[in-house]
Amino acid sequence: MAAESHGIDLLPVIALLGAAVVAAPLFKRIGLGSVLGYLAAGIAIGPFGLRLLQEPSSILHVAELGVVMFLFIIGLEMRPSRLWGLRREIFGLGIVQVALCALLLTGVGVLTGFPVAPSFVAGAGFVLTSTPIVMQLLEERREMAAPKGQRIVSILLVEDMAIVPLLALVAFLAPIVPGSVAASGAIDWLSIAIGLVTIAGLVLAGRYLLNPLFGLIAGVEAREVMTAAALMVVLGSAYVMQLGGLSMAMGAFLAGVLLSESTFRHQLEADVEPFRGILLGLFFLAVGMSLDLGVIARNWAMILFYVAAYMVVKAIVIYLVARLFRASNWEAIERAVFMAQGGEFAFVLYAAALGTGIISSEENAILTAIIIVSMMVTPLLIAALRLVERNIPLSTDGVERPENLSGNVLIIGFGRVGQIVSQVLLTRGHV
Repeated sequence: MAAESHGIDLLPVIALLGAAVVAAPLFKRIGLGSVLGYLAAGIAIGPFGLRLLQEPSSILHVAELGVVMFLFIIGLEMRPSRLWGLRREIFGLGIVQVALCALLLTGVGVLTGFPVAPSFVAGAGFVLTSTPIVMQLLEERREMAAPKGQRIVSILLVEDMAIVPLLALVAFLAPIVPGSVAASGAIDWLSIAIGLVTIAGLVLAGRYLLNPLFGLIAGVEAREVMTAAALMVVLGSAYVMQLGGLSMAMGAFLAGVLLSESTFRHQLEADVEPFRGILLGLFFLAVGMSLDLGVIARNWAMILFYVAAYMVVKAIVIYLVARLFRASNWEAIERAVFMAQGGEFAFVLYAAALGTGIISSEENAILTAIIIVSMMVTPLLIAALRLVERNIPLSTDGVERPENLSGNVLIIGFGRVGQIVSQVLLTRGHV
């Protein structure tokens, strides 16, 4: 009689993949975005839904690698030339908006009776706009390459970069938060020194070792080896930073920045992107499964209040900053509606704050619910904005009406291509 064989339990894997395959395209088709689809699917199959998976925390630990790889790809885009070209938007518009939003959203928490440190974590998390949602909206409206689209992308770039110092700040705040698990009555200067040395060591290793390493591997002409090396660099840098007491995401970000000028940058991005997409989707699924619906049911009034308060305050700040930097009234309104929600990086920040004891597990559940509800509200606000936009007549203020026109061809734009086209038309008598 053959021995009984106990194979791998494939049900959790099938449930995760099935939920992703069904929910993400469905939500994207109805205009709510794939991120919300993953979150809703996580709620459906998690311990508060169909209970196909009972331990979302174990999945979340693996899925955090999706955020790590996402930050690595963001780092690859941080080329000095690109940063210099967007210097006004990044170092002016972006920083001013992020700083003012963080300050005023922290004030919302303090004014409603919470301590400064938890209020700062809650407000700073809400500052980080959802990049996937905004990018998708810009692509649908074909405004990614437009000047106003580029300004929004620049702000998102600053917010994506802000997660790195915010994670470090959470680690440094924890020792001085009364009652936190890291509280010891004084700042742990040794841990801070170890963290700084780790950052310096990673920068030196990346500057002098990474390019020669990839040059050597490229000579082998084996695609799978290059992919393995890319994953090794991402995970290795994340692990080194974790050993130094800092964030894994920070290590991956630094590795990406150090490779941003490398000749292998595009190859690395292509190798990491599929893993990043799958793991980031798994991260959102795990976040959805982690939502404690009991906590949400008990605190629904508080959640709705802070969603409204945070979104209104953030939208007002975004509008005022946009007007300060000479954006038109309608562009400022659009930007305020597009970016008024919280984003997925808030989950990472709140998880770090929970791990250090700055916030409790119940506060983490409430803050996570606030972010998710704000993300769900955003597509509805965008739809309302489109209805208003359709009823607004096109303005011709400041546009000079041409007079005494002749000919039967109108050329809009007279750059290099326009001049070439005009010469062809002139030779054929179209004047």
